[in-house]
Amino acid sequence: MNKLLSLLFLLPFLASCTNKYKIEGTSSVNSLDGKMLYLKSLRDGEWVKLDSAEVAHGLFSMKGKVDSVQMVTLYMDDESIMPIVLENGKIKVNISNSDIKAVGTPLNTALYEFIEKRNRLEESIGELEQKETRMVMDGGDLDEIHSQLAVEGDSLMKEMNQYVKTFISTNYENVLGPNVFIMLCSSLPYPIMTPQIDDIIKDAPYSFKSNKLVREFLSKAKENMKLIEEHKRLEENASVKK
Repeated sequence: MNKLLSLLFLLPFLASCTNKYKIEGTSSVNSLDGKMLYLKSLRDGEWVKLDSAEVAHGLFSMKGKVDSVQMVTLYMDDESIMPIVLENGKIKVNISNSDIKAVGTPLNTALYEFIEKRNRLEESIGELEQKETRMVMDGGDLDEIHSQLAVEGDSLMKEMNQYVKTFISTNYENVLGPNVFIMLCSSLPYPIMTPQIDDIIKDAPYSFKSNKLVREFLSKAKENMKLIEEHKRLEENASVKK
């Protein structure tokens, strides 16, 4: 009897190890109506389908179980639409021509708050060129304008880089940290160690550095840094011989 009671108490705990997700989606994009959407997970370099749903009258839904919290991507055919964290709870997805968002669960809400703020900072940096044009049209001194906007641009870049680092470091131990890090790295032309990446990595715990995607990027980046250094060394030697 005692063994049976122990097992009954253990079952809810075991069940809690499986994450049950439910996605309730709305779309105001007419071209999505009647289309199939797919949740895909990147495994060993290939995108694997986990779930699917048809968009009908601007609505779609999915539900299922996953053994652990994971970052996936919502696709229409082979077109990537948005990242989603599959975690326990109800995830509300909204797709419009001007915005995409997933909220309702802690990690999805955190992810899209981060994306929204980072986008605002990027827009502010992009608006500096228009600001320069307006200031010149208003008769401002060109050298003074360049100097002022250079300071503003540097300040915004530092703010954005610090915000990205803070977000990743806050989420070192969950799926957001490694995946946002890889999103950041994917904006580079090829894997390379930048001051920003060095800054993120130097304080990162082993669990973050040992993430497969992070580990592969760092390995390739360090290889490329060695090649760049060797190329520079050869160029310097060649210039000395001349």
